[in-house]
Amino acid sequence: MRSMALFFIACVSLIAGCGGSASDPSAANGSDQQRVTLYTSVDDAFAKMVVAQFEKDTGIRVDVLGDTEATKTTGLVTRLQSEKDDPTCDVWWSSEPMGTILLDREGVLEPGGMRGTVGSQWPHELHAQDWSWVGTALRRRVIVYATDRVETPPTSMHELIDPAYKGRIGMARPQFGTTRIHMAVLASRWDPSGLEDWLRKLKDNGVRLYDGNATVVRAVAMGEIDVGLTDTDDVWSGQQNGWKVDFASFEPVEDHLPPASRFFLPADQILIPNTVAIIKNAPNPDLAKQLAAYLTSPTVERLLYESTSGNLPVDAALREELGLPPLRSDFGSGPSVLPEYEGVSELAGQAMDACERVLGP
Repeated sequence: MRSMALFFIACVSLIAGCGGSASDPSAANGSDQQRVTLYTSVDDAFAKMVVAQFEKDTGIRVDVLGDTEATKTTGLVTRLQSEKDDPTCDVWWSSEPMGTILLDREGVLEPGGMRGTVGSQWPHELHAQDWSWVGTALRRRVIVYATDRVETPPTSMHELIDPAYKGRIGMARPQFGTTRIHMAVLASRWDPSGLEDWLRKLKDNGVRLYDGNATVVRAVAMGEIDVGLTDTDDVWSGQQNGWKVDFASFEPVEDHLPPASRFFLPADQILIPNTVAIIKNAPNPDLAKQLAAYLTSPTVERLLYESTSGNLPVDAALREELGLPPLRSDFGSGPSVLPEYEGVSELAGQAMDACERVLGP
């Protein structure tokens, strides 16, 4: 099934390159066709795949504005903030929750806009209290390593400060994307001073900074570094390129859990959702609701699970169908792999201050 999804991605990318709908909404023409505007920081190939399927199923045209790898999420968040009083965007589809929570606090998102798009039993960590946003399609933060140079890869954040990896470690600049939320989660678990202490040891161990998670994986493959912090989808994409990379295999936290539960990672690893929200005073509210419901549907969770992105679904029925155990927000006595993202976001500023003091702007 995953190979079929890959073939579909390739076809959609070819079609989009010949005049598909993934374009800046400011360039939209005067067609009478129903159309809705989507801003997204989801990787381009996967966004195109999902949008193409939505357009095929509904006949609704989607004008898409994406972001760059280097400024993942942040650039579009800034644009949405600037457009707050006169929005162009209808739906926001983010690859992480931090920017979405910031937009919610600033009144950019429609209060209750996502109510009814998913079931009432959706994990509380994965939706705003007033349902202004919903989290879906989870990715894992992992340690990527070179399979031809690293015999026993590190399986925890603290192992990255081992002198054995001095000068051979990489991570994306923490101001952007999922690295930003990863640092905020670590600040919530270790407190900001604990994060800063770890960052100083990481710097002393010669960490290299890159423009994005995909670039970290490329650096491992090209021999610049041996290990790095990234997301699962970037590792799988690298493997599709024939690169000799993998991510550390983590054992289940509880021995009695089945092998499919191996997404329950050690305490310093987390799951990060995509997030979906409707913009307050969206120009096309009815179409926005339809698109937002689609983006959080089992259909899209299945598409992303079967693609090289490999996102883990949240929908309980789909998880059961795929042989995945029920998604739980806690396990044993360790911290949750689903953090309280609202609370974590409050520490983002302190986490970024620590990163800048140690690693620079």
